[in-house]
Amino acid sequence: MTTYILRRILSSIPVLIGILFVTFALGRLIPGDPCRAILGEKATEVVCNEFIRRHGLDKPIPVQFSIYVGEIMRGDLGTSLKYGKPVTDLIVERLPTTLELSLAAMTFSVLIGIPLGVISAVKHNSLVDVGTMVLANIGVSMPVFWLGLMLAYVFALLLKGTPLQLPPSGRLSPGLSVPPFYEVWGWQLAAEGMGFKLLQFISRLNTINSVLTWRWDIFSDAVKHLILPAMAVGTIPLAIIARMTRSSMLDVLGQDYVRTARAKGLPRLEVILKHALRNALLPLVTIIGLSLGSFLGGAVLTETIFGLSGVGRVLYDAITSRDYGVVQSFTIVIAVFFVILNLLVDISYIYLDPRVRLE
Repeated sequence: MTTYILRRILSSIPVLIGILFVTFALGRLIPGDPCRAILGEKATEVVCNEFIRRHGLDKPIPVQFSIYVGEIMRGDLGTSLKYGKPVTDLIVERLPTTLELSLAAMTFSVLIGIPLGVISAVKHNSLVDVGTMVLANIGVSMPVFWLGLMLAYVFALLLKGTPLQLPPSGRLSPGLSVPPFYEVWGWQLAAEGMGFKLLQFISRLNTINSVLTWRWDIFSDAVKHLILPAMAVGTIPLAIIARMTRSSMLDVLGQDYVRTARAKGLPRLEVILKHALRNALLPLVTIIGLSLGSFLGGAVLTETIFGLSGVGRVLYDAITSRDYGVVQSFTIVIAVFFVILNLLVDISYIYLDPRVRLE
C-alpha cells in the first residue's frame, strides 16, 4: 500500500509543475497592461515603466518563472500588485471562507444525494424512483445565481419571523465576533512564520474556531449563515450524486453476490448497505472528490450573491487587474487541494476495493 501511495504522490509533482508554468505563462501572454489595470488609464509612461521595473515584469518570462519558483521553494508566494500585501495574507483571509462553504456544500450534497439515489434504486421504476429522478434533473438544470437569489428571497423574506428564517448574506450576524482560539487558549505566539499563518487560517474557519473556543452561539450562527449558500452551490452536485448512486446501485443489485446474500436470508437493510452500497461507492468517491475541488475554484457567483469574501471574488479582481502573483498563488493552492483530494480518493479505493491492493 505504501508503494501505491508513493507512486501517486510522485506522479502528482509533474502535474503541479505543469499547472504552475501554464498559469504563469498564460497570465503574462494575455493582452493587457497590469500597470494601467491597477493604477488607472491616466498613468503616465514614466510611472508605468517604473512600476514594471519595480515588480520585475521587464525581465524575460523564463527568468521571471525561475525567480518565482525559487521564491515558492522558500515559502514566499510573492506580493499582490493590487493590494500591496503578501499573497499569503490574502490566502489566509479569503481561502477559509471558500473552504468552509465547499465543505458545507459537499456535506449537504452527500447526506441527501446518496440516500436519494439508494432509495431510487431500491424502488426502481416506482413513483418514488420517477419523482426522485425528476427532482435530480431539475436540480442539474437550475443556474446557481438564480437558485441563490430564490433561496434568499424565500428563507430571508417570505419566511421572515418564522423558525425557518435564515440569514441571506455574510458569515456571522452583525455584532457577533469571537477571538482566535490561540488567543483564548493563552498561546504566546510570534506574529510571523508559517506556523502562525496556519493557526490564523484555522481560526478564520468560524465553525471550527467557535468549537475550539466553546462559543456555541457563534457556531449556531455560523451554521445558519452557511445553509443557504451551501444549498445553492451544492444542489447540482447533489443531483449528480443522486443519479450516479442510483445507476451504480442498479448495477450492483443485479450481481450474483447480492442475490446470494438475499438467498441466505440476510436482512434487506444489511444487504443494501453492507453488500450493495459499499461496492457502489467507487464511482461516487471520484465524483465527490472532483466536486469538492471544483467548489474551491468556482464559487464566485455564490460568494457574490451571499456577500462572502472568498477566493472567487479575489480571483476575479486579480484576473481583471492582471495581479499575477495572486492568480498564480491561488491557482497553485487550489491545484494542491485537487492533488490532495485525488490522493485521498486513490487511498479510499484501497479500502473500498481489495483488488487495488493486489495491483
